[in-house]
Amino acid sequence: MTTDFRDLSERLPGWVEAYRAYAAEGGVATYIPELAHAPQRALGITLHHRSGTTVSAGDADLPFTLQSISKVFTLLLALMDRGERAVFEKVGMEPTGDVFNSMLKLELVQPGKPFNPLINAGAIVVSSLLLGDSPEEKSQRILRFVRELAGDDGPAFNEDVYRSEAETANRNRSLAYFLKDNKVLDEDVEPTLDVYFRQCAIEVTCAQVARMGLVLANDGVDPATGRELVPRRFVRIAKSFMVTCGMYNASGEFAIQVGIPAKSGVSGGILALVPGELGIGLIGPALNDKGNSIAGVHLLKLLSERYDWSLF
Repeated sequence: MTTDFRDLSERLPGWVEAYRAYAAEGGVATYIPELAHAPQRALGITLHHRSGTTVSAGDADLPFTLQSISKVFTLLLALMDRGERAVFEKVGMEPTGDVFNSMLKLELVQPGKPFNPLINAGAIVVSSLLLGDSPEEKSQRILRFVRELAGDDGPAFNEDVYRSEAETANRNRSLAYFLKDNKVLDEDVEPTLDVYFRQCAIEVTCAQVARMGLVLANDGVDPATGRELVPRRFVRIAKSFMVTCGMYNASGEFAIQVGIPAKSGVSGGILALVPGELGIGLIGPALNDKGNSIAGVHLLKLLSERYDWSLF
């Protein structure tokens, strides 16, 4: 599984322009009002190879917020802070088949803990497990971790998106209070949600996300320095969740059609990786009915078929 970067560099701009047309079949997220301003037809991608070679095409420089992509990195940070046992006492390891903000199984399945860390309920619990004496300290630790993995001080909080999400997050507040009532969430609700909203509002580019993906593709080792940034065991856990739960309730379909670890966000961003080879950052704000970038998923399917990326 070795990508021909010369072929990729030559063909990628044309593919991006052709696949941009799929955006007309979707729509940008509007339930967070600030995200509704995103350009629907935008599509951009950066691929970062372990050799240091990068290739970008389309609107790769368009900034976007991590949204649910951040859940991968708060999970890693929580595992590093608390260890596996403490984290998985509070969240499960199974896909749900439900939409990402559902509370259905919290009520139906005992003991009422979230099925996995990549749905909203699970990510809220994971955010509560991070070390720090205040929401501000926890949020700054997440931001420093993202910057370290990106090899770039550029990622920063988008205050407009943060406020927009915090002011309209009635479903997430309901989830958090339900978890608190179930004694799954030990911390206070509002400070925990503040951390969660801020992690979702970290603004990045495709190149920064691709670099973060490359560290995961390299089992947690920074390919530029050889330094281990995340223990390999925890990276393997995160990649497993990305395959089984990373694309919301379309994760099974994505595994069959694309077959690589990935995590999407409702900003239209996708973090993906080819293990041992490369990291991918993608932005396409128009979403399909599952909440994933519609043009982005089609583009990744093409690339995976062309370069034989699938793990399966």
